[in-house]
Amino acid sequence: MFRLTELSEIDLNQLFNLSPNPYVILDRELRLVGMNDAYLAVTGRSRQELLGRNMFDVFPSEPASVPGRLLRQSFAKVLSTGGVDHLPLLPYPIQGPDGELEDRYWSATHTPIKDEAGKLVFILQHTVDVTELHLLRSRSAGDAGLQFHTDLMRRADAVQGQNVALGEEREYLRMLFEQAPGFMAVLRGPEHVFSIVNRSYRTIVGREDLIGKTVREALPDIAGQGFYELLDEVYRTGTPYSAFGARVVLQPSESVPPEERFLDFVYQPIRDRDGLVSGIFVQGQDVTELRRAQEAARENEDRFRTLAQSLPTHVWTATPDGRMQWCNDQIFTYSGLESFYFDRERRSEMLHPDDSPRIAAAWGEAIRVGGRLETEIRLRRHDGVYRWFISRAVPIKNAEGEITLWVATNTDIDEQKQTESELSSLAETLGHRVEERTIELERTQEVLRQSQKMEAIGNLAGGIAHDFNNLLQVITGNLQLLGREFAGNEVAERRLNSALAGASRGARLASQLLAFGRRQPLSPKVINLSRLIREMDHLLRRSLGEAIEIDTIVGGGLWNTLVDPSNVENALLNLAINARDAMNGQGKLTIELGNVFLDDEYARHAFDIDVGKYVMLAVTDTGTGMTADILDKVFDPFFTTKPEGKGTGLGLSMVYGFVKQSGGHIRIYSEPGNGTTVRIYLPRSMEDEDLVGENASGAALGGDETILVVEDDEAVREITVSLLAELGYRVLRAKDADSGLAIVESGVPIDCLFTDVVMPGRLKSSDLAKRAKERLPHLGVLFTSGYTENSIVHGGRLDPGVNLLSKPYTRETLARKIRQVIDQSRQAPSPGLPESPPEITPVQPAVEQPSAPDLPIAVLLVEDEALIRISTADFLQDAGMTVVEAGSAAEALAAGGSQTIDILVTDVHLPEMSGLQLALKLRETLTDLPVIFATGDRNVPGSEELGRTALITKPYDYELLTTRIRSMVTPRSGG
Repeated sequence: MFRLTELSEIDLNQLFNLSPNPYVILDRELRLVGMNDAYLAVTGRSRQELLGRNMFDVFPSEPASVPGRLLRQSFAKVLSTGGVDHLPLLPYPIQGPDGELEDRYWSATHTPIKDEAGKLVFILQHTVDVTELHLLRSRSAGDAGLQFHTDLMRRADAVQGQNVALGEEREYLRMLFEQAPGFMAVLRGPEHVFSIVNRSYRTIVGREDLIGKTVREALPDIAGQGFYELLDEVYRTGTPYSAFGARVVLQPSESVPPEERFLDFVYQPIRDRDGLVSGIFVQGQDVTELRRAQEAARENEDRFRTLAQSLPTHVWTATPDGRMQWCNDQIFTYSGLESFYFDRERRSEMLHPDDSPRIAAAWGEAIRVGGRLETEIRLRRHDGVYRWFISRAVPIKNAEGEITLWVATNTDIDEQKQTESELSSLAETLGHRVEERTIELERTQEVLRQSQKMEAIGNLAGGIAHDFNNLLQVITGNLQLLGREFAGNEVAERRLNSALAGASRGARLASQLLAFGRRQPLSPKVINLSRLIREMDHLLRRSLGEAIEIDTIVGGGLWNTLVDPSNVENALLNLAINARDAMNGQGKLTIELGNVFLDDEYARHAFDIDVGKYVMLAVTDTGTGMTADILDKVFDPFFTTKPEGKGTGLGLSMVYGFVKQSGGHIRIYSEPGNGTTVRIYLPRSMEDEDLVGENASGAALGGDETILVVEDDEAVREITVSLLAELGYRVLRAKDADSGLAIVESGVPIDCLFTDVVMPGRLKSSDLAKRAKERLPHLGVLFTSGYTENSIVHGGRLDPGVNLLSKPYTRETLARKIRQVIDQSRQAPSPGLPESPPEITPVQPAVEQPSAPDLPIAVLLVEDEALIRISTADFLQDAGMTVVEAGSAAEALAAGGSQTIDILVTDVHLPEMSGLQLALKLRETLTDLPVIFATGDRNVPGSEELGRTALITKPYDYELLTTRIRSMVTPRSGG
């Protein structure tokens, strides 16, 4: 109010005191807490006499007296009802200046004062001394002049009462306007000045200071959205305007982001007495949440329909009262109809006439009670044939429990109905067959779950082993190189040998993981298992001990099988050792070989097994046996019944993976106290036995040929290059297949391609080998991997003629395999390919040959934490790098402009500017500068488009940082 009357700066206490009417403020205990000067004058008291004292202590009266009773009742009414109370005439004597009581008459109004929560805290008493008027009226009841004054007083009382009523009504309307759930405002004049605004409106626009401002001044953020123009048009034409779901973008201040909202509103022109538009009434609702809910509902409906269209069954929806609403295309395809409709009274043309009454009754009952519908129906196909379906309809209800939609499916069960009909003649055995079928289904489901579980764990194990092999390759390679440097140092050699032994155990563990995950590359050969068992007899007896009797039974005419011999040996040895442990080192082990045919009946009770001929290898012990719960987990990796530290739990897992990868089947039979039998079924081979074996022994010889090493892992690539260079070979290197092909096509003479199998890039390693062989017919190709895709391994087996060296490998194994591949390629006959194209000028590959020494890598290290900067710089300098240290972005920019820099290593959060801004600044002059962000953040927003960047998170490994720097920087030659 004071803002509208331009009196907002006036002191309210001063305004209270200047009022000519007497006012006093009382608290709930009727203590006087404030009064104006007019009140002091009419009562003849001072503030010191009144403040803090009870009304009836200052102005005493008997509670039973008329004055005391009237005044106390008025106060009590205000306190109990919270409403205003009036005392038109109150006789109440008070002490005069001489201390004597004087009869006085008063007119009083008691108004409640409430806090923000609506609780009454004070009472404002407006008191008027009407003693003289009352005496004058009493003495002159018959006098005409005095009668006029008496009438005037009565009219004044009446007007006062009307004013009070009008004030209450105005306050009530203001409260309604303020508390209205929708937003409302009144705009005056052609400039649309806010004169009234309720709280909902202020909340939506995010502002409080609207009164007295034009729309354009108060809401500048809606400029350009058409609302100014709409208001101008409504004011000009006097025509109301309504909008539904209108979009508006609001931004109360620059410190908050823009917010999109959707509104239903009306601009209603306000006309004056002459019918001219004088303003606009704005009223509406915020429907943003409703709009978003509708959009979400539409998205859900679209998602539902997409899903329904992809299902092979019939899907349809209906309204709450049972009218068909939508159906998927499967219904039209099945029925051949162009339209499909039904409701509670009308049936679909697809429905069999005999089923119609029953379905109508069931559908009506489901709609009536709001329950599920599940019934069997016959539906006509497009060729006129009726098939049985089971129709299921489910009501979808809202939060109030009201049905909003019916969702239903029709599933074809015709084959099931036919089966039921055929079995009707065998009713007496139906219970038994159902039980048998249920058990079979549960068994099949259990086998399926077990197979899926093993497949999932196998994928995980194979992936882990792949990365583990790369790490082991780096470790073993460096240990072997260190072994040469520490030759003669017995302590160092002993520790290195222990480390190599640990790495070897890790390699075996990785191999077992790959075997379980069916990711190991197999080299199958046609063999007869009887010969292999005979060759292993000595090894088995030595491994099991003299207290265990071994009995070998070989069936006559044993078939050949296509299998990896080394894996069969490992599997048999694992099973024998498990049997030994189960028999506590004493008992009988029976190894049985025979031909078997797994028929449909067997395959029906198993899973993932083909009907056919197999060679069976069975291992039976007389040990303690296993319970059913242990049998369920025996193939799980890392599961073992042995004491802690006595086994890895990967033996049977490896056997399982190898057998499955070989296309075979494995079963375990065991009971507590009756021993265990493990049967392995390997597919029969019709080919003759292949007795050729690969000799993995021999001296580890080197050579002077040229080898191209293609490996995406920087650490593995570097150690491989070092090993080959130490063996005397000239080495070219490439980080992926595309880079390797570029070196091949450059014309550089190459004798052997040594490439990883799994690498990023558009070109596969197998494609690289093929194209390299086309250009260099006598090129030897050796693949390496700790994990293979289908590029060189199909069905878990190496393609014919493919050489593979599995990671991790030792220096000796690498030397033998490289030598073997080179020698084989030279002995191979010419493939008769066209002549090689004329030699071209070769590109400059990274050849390990004498050249001018590379200059140290110059690293600009930017880190505001001194301790981190110092320790990092020390390590990089020990690694042979030149380090330029900077504690701020300014120091870094100065160094970048005055010194040669090969790479920037920077923290992201620097005092003056971010590490990203620093990198961009340096890139203005050093356009190809590699950048490593060394930070505790998991990402650096904005760095994605820079290129030649890397992220290493704190706390970081210095070796990793060094490796990352070397991988990103091409050394500068000192020649």
